[in-house]
Amino acid sequence: MDIEFLDDTSLSESQIATSDQSLEDHSSDWGTMPGEEHPPDVVVWPESTEDVSSVLAAANDRGIPVTPYAAGTSLEGHAVPVEGGISMNMTRMDDVLDVRPDDFQIDVQPGILGSVVDETVAEHGLFFPPLPSSGKISTIGGMIANDASGMQTVKYGEIHDWVLRLEAVLADGTVIETGSRASKTSAGYNLMDLLVGSEGTLAVVTEATLELAGIPEQIWGGRVVFPNRTEASAAIADAVRSGVDVAKIELIDELSAAMANRYLDADLPDVPMAFVEFHANHHVESEIEFFRSILAGYEVEDVQIAESGPEMERLWEVREEMASALKQYDPDLTMLTSGDVTVPISKYAELIDHISTLEAEHDLEIPCFGHAGDGNIHYTVMVRRDDPDHRALGERVDAEIVHHAIELGGTCTGEHGVGRGKTAYLPEEFNQATVDTMGRIKETMDPNGILNPGKLF
Repeated sequence: MDIEFLDDTSLSESQIATSDQSLEDHSSDWGTMPGEEHPPDVVVWPESTEDVSSVLAAANDRGIPVTPYAAGTSLEGHAVPVEGGISMNMTRMDDVLDVRPDDFQIDVQPGILGSVVDETVAEHGLFFPPLPSSGKISTIGGMIANDASGMQTVKYGEIHDWVLRLEAVLADGTVIETGSRASKTSAGYNLMDLLVGSEGTLAVVTEATLELAGIPEQIWGGRVVFPNRTEASAAIADAVRSGVDVAKIELIDELSAAMANRYLDADLPDVPMAFVEFHANHHVESEIEFFRSILAGYEVEDVQIAESGPEMERLWEVREEMASALKQYDPDLTMLTSGDVTVPISKYAELIDHISTLEAEHDLEIPCFGHAGDGNIHYTVMVRRDDPDHRALGERVDAEIVHHAIELGGTCTGEHGVGRGKTAYLPEEFNQATVDTMGRIKETMDPNGILNPGKLF
């Protein structure tokens, strides 16, 4: 691809790279398997909305694909430039633009890390509740693109619940603003919610106004140990349905615990458990007692809940590193996928039981962990690295898990997004008319199909 057209943009030479190393660095993301890499033709680093606008306008005029890129932590290939063209790395747009603690708001650029947002507002007694588990290494722009969620979703909701306003650039370089800094608005079409979760296929976000919350005065947590993961999932679901006001409630099955012990020397018991955390400004003990009363109806081997301290912080560090632990578990095995199916909470135990049945029936290792409080399970089918037949078996089992989740009224992806990996499931989850409508929206906003091609559809 001739990149001379970039001379007509607002970019300087220091914002453009075509070196082999730069192209290789932008050919994959965290979830990309060996052999699935796709290098771009050029990498650009915009430093302003004007830069993004000028690059998109020039690319659109020439029909050149543009794939947004930031931290590369996606699990479904969102940042992989499958049709080459331009990889637009947003990490230089990482400024805090304004903090308004009296309004519980912060304005940021998309390349800022989630953890930096929390660090910035902590001095005001505030935090950004919906950060995903990868918040320390992923950017706000990526979270918005995927409508990410995390361990605190059961209490606080998803990213889209905390985005008030967006500035974004359309495929032809047009800059738009959506939403409002007011706490609510009914003005016009809700374009903001259309962009949140659009995976970089409709526009490139260049600025976001985020809503914040006050740091709770009381934070307690710990773990509950169960004899098996079916009993664990049933107890968790019961607690949520009963209205226990829990801020985090994460399932860790026995295989995930064993993997964490090997990778992190975590000293967890090799049995299923739930990691829990409670947030309150007063009377947190009464909520914990309510939770204990729910547990009394189930087989529970141990309950340890106390005020926040080093032991609880260590539990959450283990949980944050769980995906890496799975990836490093066995050199002869590889993660086939990083599943994130989500079902109504009343169906959660049924889904876990179905996965256990498939695991036993096919003699596979399928570790399960995740945001149990909102019906979300992260699982991966482990397959032998150099065994095509075993991989094919794993792919069939993975598909069966997704099919069953959808049959239970759930979704193929609770937070990772569709990307490249789940495109086949959209027509199953929605009727064809719905998928066609999504396609028409894409064609309207990006008629030349330059924005992140090969994703979603």
